[in-house]
Amino acid sequence: MSTSGKWEQGKRALKAVQIAFDVGDEVNHRIRLEALEKGINPPDRIRQILGLPVTRKPVRPRLSISLSEKDFRILSEKFGVSPADRLKIRQLAAEMLIAHLQDDPDD
Repeated sequence: MSTSGKWEQGKRALKAVQIAFDVGDEVNHRIRLEALEKGINPPDRIRQILGLPVTRKPVRPRLSISLSEKDFRILSEKFGVSPADRLKIRQLAAEMLIAHLQDDPDD
């Protein structure tokens, strides 16, 4: 893509405005559940409900969390690894999430 093509694409992206809806906990929860059941993210479900186009991008089935330095230290102690070994901490945390569901799927 040429530099001018990237510039035009960037200008279009700048015209998009993110908005938040204060619709209450029940509506928020139900839309998130619908999105989960359909295998899409909540913003795409909102676009569907509003009759807006949805660009189907491949969605990786992943969960995310933000971890602070303190969180990494806590997990490194829990797993018995160096706080600097973030890849190992991530791997062990993922294994713990999987084991949690295998041990008690209703918890």
